[in-house]
Amino acid sequence: MEKIIIAIDGYSSTGKSTIAKRLARELGYIYVDTGAMYRAVTLFAMENGLLDGEVADREGLIRKLGDINIRFVLNDGLGYAETFLNNVNVEERIRTMEVSNRVSGVAAISEVRHKLVEEQRKMGEGKGIVMDGRDIGTVVFPDAELKLFMTASPEIRATRRYKELLGKGKEVTYEEVLENVIDRDYIDSHRKDSPLMKAPDAIELDNTDMGKDEQFERIYNHAMRIIAGKK
Repeated sequence: MEKIIIAIDGYSSTGKSTIAKRLARELGYIYVDTGAMYRAVTLFAMENGLLDGEVADREGLIRKLGDINIRFVLNDGLGYAETFLNNVNVEERIRTMEVSNRVSGVAAISEVRHKLVEEQRKMGEGKGIVMDGRDIGTVVFPDAELKLFMTASPEIRATRRYKELLGKGKEVTYEEVLENVIDRDYIDSHRKDSPLMKAPDAIELDNTDMGKDEQFERIYNHAMRIIAGKK
């Protein structure tokens, strides 16, 4: 059966990664979380004195891009790949609010995007991949056979993210998470290089009032129709 590329874009905390992981597992495809790649670069900048508050030392970070190696390693126990930065597992550390508050600024740096986009395209050369992010269907894989754009209200997304962080033992407030969601929406949608937007041929899914199973079935059925048509 011929394989395809599935590109999933959308706002933060819309469940892109959850759906993408499940879809990849069901299809036997590779899953790539591009958001984790930008988070890893942000963590690198934080740990190497390249961030002053939320403002990146742009030139300093650009000079250090060659020192950044990001890869995904399958955790058989969890059933999905975890993010490694320079051979260190950083999966938990890149999911903190400290990183979340800074990642959009780092992701807006053109040189960072160009480096990661090049790596993402290499990952999809053999197809059979589900990749989620902000510019997958518009920039990374504009010819992807299936493009999805996921959205939901900021309040619903903040509630989901807040509960997720509390479940991990993080000390955050709902107001803090909501502010982060709104700020990231604005930065991601208004950056000059590869802004977050819906590709003209993408299927939009507003999951504000949609359950995970219903959402997955819709996406899975879309994918299977395209795959069947490739025979």
